[in-house]
Amino acid sequence: MQLRFSPSMRSITISSTNGFLDLMKIKVAARYISYRTFFHFVLFAAILLPFFFIPAAMVTLERINANKCSSLDCLTGRRWGPGFLGGADDSTRLVSELYKVLDQVNMEEIPDGMKTPESFNELLSDMKNNQYDAKTFAIKLKSTIENLDREIRKSRLAEQMHKHFAASAIPKGIHCLSLRLTDEYSSNARARKQLPPPELLTLLSNNFHHHFVLATDNILAASVVVNSTLKSSSKPEKIVFHVITDKKTYAGMHAWFALNSVSPAIIEVKGVHQFDWLTRENVPVLEAIESHNVVRHHYHGDHVRGANLSDTPRLFASKLQARSPKYISILNHLRIYLPELFPNLNKVVFLDDDVVIQHDLSPLWDIDLGGKVNGAVETCRGGDGWVMSKRFRTYFNFSHPLIAKNLDPDECAWAYGMNIFDLAAWRKTNIRDTYHHWLKENLKSNLTMWKLGTLPPALISFRGNVHPIDPSWHMLGLGYQEKTNIESVKKAAVIHYNGQSKPWLEIAYKHLQPFWTKHVNYTNDFIRNCHIMEPEYQQTDG
Repeated sequence: MQLRFSPSMRSITISSTNGFLDLMKIKVAARYISYRTFFHFVLFAAILLPFFFIPAAMVTLERINANKCSSLDCLTGRRWGPGFLGGADDSTRLVSELYKVLDQVNMEEIPDGMKTPESFNELLSDMKNNQYDAKTFAIKLKSTIENLDREIRKSRLAEQMHKHFAASAIPKGIHCLSLRLTDEYSSNARARKQLPPPELLTLLSNNFHHHFVLATDNILAASVVVNSTLKSSSKPEKIVFHVITDKKTYAGMHAWFALNSVSPAIIEVKGVHQFDWLTRENVPVLEAIESHNVVRHHYHGDHVRGANLSDTPRLFASKLQARSPKYISILNHLRIYLPELFPNLNKVVFLDDDVVIQHDLSPLWDIDLGGKVNGAVETCRGGDGWVMSKRFRTYFNFSHPLIAKNLDPDECAWAYGMNIFDLAAWRKTNIRDTYHHWLKENLKSNLTMWKLGTLPPALISFRGNVHPIDPSWHMLGLGYQEKTNIESVKKAAVIHYNGQSKPWLEIAYKHLQPFWTKHVNYTNDFIRNCHIMEPEYQQTDG
């Protein structure tokens, strides 16, 4: 800091010590300076000087020690002086050097035998105790982050594995319901009454009615599909439900609908064993699927061996879902035989057991399919980039020569689960034979063409026979997309809980579950006695 008086004593100049900046000039009209002016000058200087002297002193001290700095403390630095005092340049240089060290370490392997800290606190303590240089610290940091990343991946894969087993298991309450109703069927004549009554049998093949087909062994889920359909219908008296189940569940399923009337709608319950056409001679490929060693190992083998730490949780979940035992169940393949199972019907709507009907579906019968067989919602376009981004490449292995030769990876996929089928048009095609052919080819290739159940062979078989319908008819993903938009759910005609998180399971998404549970009669004696309880969140919401 310098103070200069002009020779004439008419001005006073205050400047910095290095002469770069004139801080103040005071011009005086005469040689005489009043005491008041001098007092103001001294006061101003006393206030101003510390602001320049203290930072300048600190910068000088840091520069003295600059060449002695090699530890991590110096790299992180305390260059906090004002930019015009030189601190900013040092800080930028040090950060640049740190980036160089990190880039160098990023290209190197972690040394064998290096002890990796298990947490950030352990890393921080280790760093303080050992006074690492910058490179050693960077290597330790990289090792810690990679270790934590592996643990996170293991946890996420384990979570998906547990969800897979939870989704594949039969909940105790639903198993109890089936057993109690089966017992009721054997001891209660009302539970065995004919469905439908003899006078209404002709309506089962009446094409002026709206026919729905549901194939399931889940009694509770079947009741929700039927109840929600009837509740949403403007003309329930025109509805005919054909519920198909397996032999072990037939008695319990029949008892449920015999004891719980769906009037004015009509319902029949049949087991697969009651269809004369459904024999091993007509569906030999299903016997091959059930007895094929590779298939049995794939669906019933050690799923833990399928875990790969390089998989994302989403990819691993899809691999597990592809190994669900339901994919070798005849109930899951049954829809490909609808023209033969219902030879007198012209149109049917096929429903999965994990759907809820929210709007009247009768307009589906008025849709002109243009001679096509299958009315379905396409799943390759839409706002949800996860659920509505499915093309053939999603389901097929295009490194397989047969797949690459015959299919287009960019072809749009469509949804199973709510489809309107023109059975009259279907009978003029070879869809069933095509389905059998590709199933056999996949078995020959040891399941290397696809591993996602029954949709892939259907995508091939129905090619050229699919008529796209409006997406509002069928909303998918409620069983695997937690961020499903609630307002979109409310507007959809059919919501589909495809995925692992079925609404009757503990792993269901709680904010999506009420759309399903509101159709369950929790006051029913069989449901109460099996301790199938109404979720608490719904009770508190009224």
